[in-house]
Amino acid sequence: MNILEQIAAHKVTEVADRKSIVPVKLLERSIYFETQPVSFKKYLQRPDLNGIIAEFKRKSPSLGVINAHASVEKTTIGYMQAGASALSVLTDQHFFGGKNEDLTIARKFNFCPILRKDFIIDEYQIVEAKSIGADVILLIAGILETPKLNQLAAFARSLGLEILLEVHDREELERTMSDAVDAIGVNNRNLKDFSVSIETSKELAALIPDSFIKVSESGIGKPETIQELRQYGFRGFLMGEAFMKTSRPEKACADFIQALQPTTAV
Repeated sequence: MNILEQIAAHKVTEVADRKSIVPVKLLERSIYFETQPVSFKKYLQRPDLNGIIAEFKRKSPSLGVINAHASVEKTTIGYMQAGASALSVLTDQHFFGGKNEDLTIARKFNFCPILRKDFIIDEYQIVEAKSIGADVILLIAGILETPKLNQLAAFARSLGLEILLEVHDREELERTMSDAVDAIGVNNRNLKDFSVSIETSKELAALIPDSFIKVSESGIGKPETIQELRQYGFRGFLMGEAFMKTSRPEKACADFIQALQPTTAV
């Protein structure tokens, strides 16, 4: 099994355990069930923003511990003050060191779209996402059969949530692309050897209709890369590692966004 398959297998047990502890009826009592989600799609299209989806991530299977001590509150507020278009918060604990409370803290202090970055295989997790304050969920083609993915997308929409579909290659894209999703994210990381290539985004860009917001994920570390990807129609750029590996992720984000701004000749 590749790492994605390992994570998905672990999720089956994890979700079963959570269901037995916190029933859906309890999740539905959350104040966020009465709150209108913030549109991820609209924020990524705003001309006054830059499309950066700034991620809070403590560790990953490919890198190990990235930043064990960053504050969710300070980092996410800093990301938004820097001019990020949206937030992404890892809630997977076993592989990424996240927790649901991280997203709820981010929600408490920020009015912006928040992506629940997790490995969704069950409707329960979508109810959970709504209950902790998420606006958009991630559905990963690599761990979901097409009928299941469509079912989960429809259920998420019924709760008012938007959907970011993640694909790794042409087969996944062509198999799962449907009007049920709002944005399509191309993950530039090869899950077999963890290598990263921006060429993956470039190759798949032409196959993604303009009706979807195009998002490039992983391996973005230079402003020039974003300028290049924009030429291929990408409007969203998921970045976590480049910021989180520094002692002050929010400052790294601010510096990066500042470098994106066009300079005015004197």
